[in-house]
Amino acid sequence: MFCNQSETRDFSAVFIARSRLFLFPFRSESKMGIDIRHNKDRKVHRKEPKSQDIYLRLLVKLYRFLARRSNAPFNKVVLRRLFMSRTNRPPIAISRLIRKMKLAGRENKTAVVVGTVTDDVRIQTLPKLKICALRFTDGARRRILKAGGQVMTFDQLALASPKGHGTVLLSGPRKSREVYRHFGKAPGTPHSHTKPYIRSKGRKFERARGRRPSCGYKN
Repeated sequence: MFCNQSETRDFSAVFIARSRLFLFPFRSESKMGIDIRHNKDRKVHRKEPKSQDIYLRLLVKLYRFLARRSNAPFNKVVLRRLFMSRTNRPPIAISRLIRKMKLAGRENKTAVVVGTVTDDVRIQTLPKLKICALRFTDGARRRILKAGGQVMTFDQLALASPKGHGTVLLSGPRKSREVYRHFGKAPGTPHSHTKPYIRSKGRKFERARGRRPSCGYKN
């Protein structure tokens, strides 16, 4: 009994498919799983400062040693703040420093600021203060010393108080920059006080659609 040409072709196809399955037993025709997106998985925390300032990097080396060898959380906080960007290390005025150091239990303590201390001409008389900071403006330094106070650097603080005893950690207002006024709920939505990016707050600027019932809808 003879087979025609089409039947022979079908048998050969079945034989080839079975031989492939025998040679590659783990190969399956099922769909593979969808890969997980990893574009937002990274945890952004600095392990060193971005700045190449050698004096800042020497302080980082010093406080990394103190944070590792002492169990005081003060050194770990100072080290983490030394890593921060300048926008996250805002300057603090003398007026705010005086107000914070007047609180109960902070007498005769050293104010520690990982940032800049600036002058405030609205303050007429300064009390005697002991302040450690990364930087002082010329006016602030002159007025603190004239009042009988003391200005310190962080390497001097490490010698005087290696574990941070008798210190008060302070920082400036981090969200006082103008750009923070534009963050939050979208401008124009109910209960939003976010500042819009517009030229003016006049009649012709973002006052029509969504802001009155006659123009589409009113928020």
